[in-house]
Amino acid sequence: MNNVSIQYINQLSKQHFVSLVGDIFEHSAWVAEEVYPKRPFSSVEQLHEKMKEIVAQASAEKQLELLQAHPNLGANIAMTSASTAEQTKAGLQNLTQDEYEQFSSLNQTYMEKFPFPFILAVRGKQKEDIYKAMQNRLLNTEQAEFDTALEEVYKIAFFRLTDKVIEDKEAKKRA
Repeated sequence: MNNVSIQYINQLSKQHFVSLVGDIFEHSAWVAEEVYPKRPFSSVEQLHEKMKEIVAQASAEKQLELLQAHPNLGANIAMTSASTAEQTKAGLQNLTQDEYEQFSSLNQTYMEKFPFPFILAVRGKQKEDIYKAMQNRLLNTEQAEFDTALEEVYKIAFFRLTDKVIEDKEAKKRA
C-alpha cells in the first residue's frame, strides 16, 4: 500500500500500523511499536519527530542494535527491499569488480574501527559521493561517528516514511 494519508495512519490498529511503518527503521519495528500510543499525528513530520525521540531516548545498546541492523553499503547480501532500492538508485548494486573490492575493503576498515556498518542516506548520491564520505568519516572518533550514523538513520527513515505516508491535503488532491 503506497501513499496513505496521515489521517489513515492515525486510525490503524497497532498491528496494521506496525506492519505499515515498522520497516521505516531498518529491522527495528520496536520504534513503530513504541510510537503507536503517541497518536494522533498531525503530520508526517510529527510522526518522524516522535520516532526520532523514541530512538534518541533508547539505551545506547538499543541504538547500537539499530545501527547494526543496517547492511554494509555495496555489499552483495540479502537486505530489505527499501535498502536494495536505495542502494540500486545510488549505483551500489552495479559496481564493477574493482569498485566492489574498494567498497569491501573500505567497509572492512570501517567495521574494524567502529562496531557498526557505515550508514549514509544515499538518496540523491552517487557511488563516488558515498565512497568519499566513507573515507572522510573514517577519520571520526567513535562517538562522533555513532552520532553521525544515527543522524543518517533519521534521514533514511524520513525518506522511507515520506515514500509511504503523505499529508492529508496531498491525499485529497490525488483522490
